[in-house]
Amino acid sequence: MYAAERQQRIMADARRDGRVEVAALAEALNVTPETVRRDLTALERRGTLRRVHGGAIPVDRLELEPTLATRTGRLTEEKRRIAAAALEQVPTEGTVILDAGSTTLAVADLFPREGDVTVLTNSVAAAAVLTANPGVTLYLIGGRIRGVTGAAVGEWALAALRDICVDVAFLGTNGFSTARGLTTPDQSEALVKRAMVGAARRRVLVSDSTKSADDHLHRFADLADIELIITDTGLDADVAAEIRTYGPEVVLA
Repeated sequence: MYAAERQQRIMADARRDGRVEVAALAEALNVTPETVRRDLTALERRGTLRRVHGGAIPVDRLELEPTLATRTGRLTEEKRRIAAAALEQVPTEGTVILDAGSTTLAVADLFPREGDVTVLTNSVAAAAVLTANPGVTLYLIGGRIRGVTGAAVGEWALAALRDICVDVAFLGTNGFSTARGLTTPDQSEALVKRAMVGAARRRVLVSDSTKSADDHLHRFADLADIELIITDTGLDADVAAEIRTYGPEVVLA
């Protein structure tokens, strides 16, 4: 079993049981405790586990839904590479939806300053970044602002998305898998994300690989609804190959 496969198994066990223990993992995976500790350290550096004495606890058990500030500080290099790859999907002239989230915020940070692109976003943070961009005509989708994510949600946001059609939507997610598609813990955000999927001719998911095989309460899209998934090289090659069978192109940045 490769390190990436072990670490996915460790994360699955941690989310199922609420914690993992070094000794039990070493026996189950048929590796040494030192190997398990290295895997736990790697997962902690990626922001998905918190090391405790004798094992680890998944971060989402410590913080039910991480804030935007927390997520923005994790995997910054990976998110910047994902954002750079996503820029190839931005039309020189055209219309774009930019979803709320830490990886989509990285897209806003790198967004081209040349061209004539209309950007619609429900992210207060992304709007603040794009306000001074001379190549962008900016529309802020209004609604109730969720403090944890800085996303506008609710009927106002849904009404704004109901009657528009854009070239590309850049979507974020809390989890994606072949079993459940794209999921998020909050129903109001799921409804807005679903509306974004319906408003776009082309849908691009930008998400780091730690969200793979992570399923949350509300599904807002199937993998078949997405044309392109841009993630980082931490995604296991077999998982990427399986995702491709559902339709999306997968790019590892």
